[in-house]
Amino acid sequence: MKMKFEPVRLITWLTAVLLVITIATQLPLSSLLSTLRTLSVQQWLIWLSINLINILLLVARWRVLVYSLGLKVGFTSLLLVRQAGQLISFVTPGPQFGGEPIQIYWLWKNYRLPGHSALLVVGLDRFFELWINFAVLLLAVIILLLTTATDRSTWQFVAIVLTVIILALSAIGWFLVSHPDYMSKLLQRIASRWQQHPILGKLDSQWSELSNMLTQLTTQHKPALLLALVLSLFAWAGMLGEIWLMLTFFDPKPSFTGFIALFVAIRLAFLMPLPGGVGTLEAAVYWACKGLQLSSTVALGLIVLMRIRDVLFLTGGFFALRYLNLGKQP
Repeated sequence: MKMKFEPVRLITWLTAVLLVITIATQLPLSSLLSTLRTLSVQQWLIWLSINLINILLLVARWRVLVYSLGLKVGFTSLLLVRQAGQLISFVTPGPQFGGEPIQIYWLWKNYRLPGHSALLVVGLDRFFELWINFAVLLLAVIILLLTTATDRSTWQFVAIVLTVIILALSAIGWFLVSHPDYMSKLLQRIASRWQQHPILGKLDSQWSELSNMLTQLTTQHKPALLLALVLSLFAWAGMLGEIWLMLTFFDPKPSFTGFIALFVAIRLAFLMPLPGGVGTLEAAVYWACKGLQLSSTVALGLIVLMRIRDVLFLTGGFFALRYLNLGKQP
């Protein structure tokens, strides 16, 4: 089975590397150091602080969801699990997913959460992440539709796709909350084939517990869900602020429409099935800047800053991964 996926992985990485090389030939790499030297220490500190605050806001959202379910996992523990999971997601095709199974495993093994509880808290966090991501992206595309005279058919198509995704996610969430009996019966039929298996034979009872927890959350802890939504919006405001800040580093007077177009290009690049958006991010930023008539130096500065941020995140995720694999608890 492993050999079956090796060619796919190889092709994926080759595509990513070729994209990076292609874009690199269009950028003034010789001016890289001089471009970075234009940034003051204060600018570096503000930029790093915004990124750190964004991470802490997302972990705080997760902690709200965890505590509303009556589960006791500390903030530092959730931070470690989240960043280690992000590391794994980053290096898998499509940086939106990949680390969730191992996050569930760590919550179960290191922090003694029951399997269904670990599944629920990771699933809730990912649901919030995806729903807010697509909602903010849809809002940005609508802004472009209202303010941009060109490429309207393209943005209309993107808006329709995003709307369908958001509606599908909402329908799935509503169905799971409103019809837990259906999933329970489905899992009962599946589990009946493995009644002697110590884990699979309990799928039905575990789903029943999970659906009960989810129903309790949506009926008795609505303020917690609202707080989680508010924290998500603050985090997204921070992400938007980071892109605006980076843009002002290299273009003192960016246009609002240009900023929104750049944001959409970056977010769409991370939806492409390449690990860490390698190649797609570089291409998106380069072509967005070219379309906005910004210099290639601006594109270079933006790309380098975003990749420095990624390296810092990956380094933190690596140490978190090592810590969790040792079975330690903070």
